[in-house]
Amino acid sequence: MTKTIINGDPAGVIDISDRGLNYGDGFFTTAKVCARQIELWPLHQQRLASCAKRLGFGELDFCALDKDINQLLEGDTTQHSVLKVMYTRGNGGRGYTPPSDAQPTRVVRLLPYPESYHEIGKVGVTLSVAKTRLAQQPLLAGLKTLNRLEQVFIKQEAAQQSSDDLLVLDTTDNVIETSSANLVMYHQGQWFTPELTQAGIQGVYLSHLQHRLAITSCKLSLAQLFTMEAVFCCNSLMGLVPVTRIAHHSYNLDISQSLMAKYGISVC
Repeated sequence: MTKTIINGDPAGVIDISDRGLNYGDGFFTTAKVCARQIELWPLHQQRLASCAKRLGFGELDFCALDKDINQLLEGDTTQHSVLKVMYTRGNGGRGYTPPSDAQPTRVVRLLPYPESYHEIGKVGVTLSVAKTRLAQQPLLAGLKTLNRLEQVFIKQEAAQQSSDDLLVLDTTDNVIETSSANLVMYHQGQWFTPELTQAGIQGVYLSHLQHRLAITSCKLSLAQLFTMEAVFCCNSLMGLVPVTRIAHHSYNLDISQSLMAKYGISVC
């Protein structure tokens, strides 16, 4: 069952002039909840604070956010669920120009967990290469803003493919991510992930892995990706998942699972 609280009010509504609705002026994070405990919550808070700072929002009221979350989780009996936290800049301003005294809108939602994630963690995923390319914009690179039209195009494209998801490149053909997950690769004893200084999203689960493993960020072409011994995709809902095929190139699932066991990374 889906539950929503807006600015602390379960009966709250979004104003038609809200800047998130009109301009995508805001940001969000999505977390996995297990038995009413939010996984990697400190990292999600860091993401929210970082987005607020880089987009010129004021300091977030995490005490108010915690109250909303506790209210949503109270009485929740599901084993797994999804917590989504969104902030918009609120109402006002002249056109695109934000108001000097902006009052952010806070939306907190509790959503059903995609049960399919349990299965893909065991069997891995297949990827086709998206025709849609991500634009390069260093001002927004790494942030999870409400501007997700590129991902909408990618998901529309993915619906026409037989693979599980799409591998996405930027406009200069650098490997970036999938439609909704970061990429992590292993080769000759080293871990790698695509550089996200020009495009893409810095995921919470990727940040979690970077605290545990020495992962090198680098520019990566599709040809270089095919030379890797193992490739994984990851996000905060599904954890780390082996990729078994990208386009025509296959990866050994046994090798990927052995690496996860060696480094103590469990499936979702």
